[in-house]
Amino acid sequence: MDPDDEHPSRPLVRTPISPALATAVAELAAAGVASPRVDAELLAAHVLEIPRGRLLLVDTMRDDELRRFRVLVAERARRIPLQHLLGTAAFRHLELSVGDGVFVPRPETELLAGWGIARARDGDIVVDLCSGTGAIALSLADEIKNIDVYAVERSPVALSFLRRNAAAFPRVVVVEGDVTDPRLLEEVRADLVLCNPPYVPAGTPVPPEVADHDPAEAVFGGEDGLDVIRPVIALAARLLRAGGYIGIEHDDVHGEAVPALLREDGRFAEVTAHRDLTGRPRFATARRT
Repeated sequence: MDPDDEHPSRPLVRTPISPALATAVAELAAAGVASPRVDAELLAAHVLEIPRGRLLLVDTMRDDELRRFRVLVAERARRIPLQHLLGTAAFRHLELSVGDGVFVPRPETELLAGWGIARARDGDIVVDLCSGTGAIALSLADEIKNIDVYAVERSPVALSFLRRNAAAFPRVVVVEGDVTDPRLLEEVRADLVLCNPPYVPAGTPVPPEVADHDPAEAVFGGEDGLDVIRPVIALAARLLRAGGYIGIEHDDVHGEAVPALLREDGRFAEVTAHRDLTGRPRFATARRT
């Protein structure tokens, strides 16, 4: 029972929410957070246990809520990822469990997942390589009911999050494996292979949220960023049935390199480069011949 309910004569101490939000936005902006208003509102909604869209209907916070809000804002100002503070990351229609040791899925990856969802058909077998939290794999399983999905991950920490997120999806098989192993999934023949691999070239500056919290093995892909993408293309060529599709996310410096690798492999046709909503090169797709 709420202590205030036990003592109805005790006045509730409440603070107007607007100035608290304004102070939080200023604090986050000063700390270099890219989206200070959005983050402040999401943290406030988290504390109040309401959707962000309902904040407009809330005028005040109780003192205990205000204290928790200020603590979360201070942690966000230290560049702890917003998703770690919330405990979840939104991805398409899903809320995925995240935390230290697993790569936080990014909104731009929804484009690759959406492309895959548009290609997949009932009865297909889909393989998600470098699955991490399972964002791509689980989106496919969530939006196309009659498919079987293999979600492959090698990191023990990431696997724990993947298994937790996949628990509600009986047709998703979590596979502990290394995508650079050419013998991976030897018995599987897939209709669709998707991959969001580590692809940032070594030495590239990244925000503190990435540098201090995302595992380096899930971010950096060697000197040119292609150390994982090269074997993934070869693996996908073996896994895919004739006519099956591959989609690989990549760094914005790889707009020509990844499509070229797919063509050079010799087993793919219809190689296509795709841009994200900001116009930057983001993923490449092809069909297995």
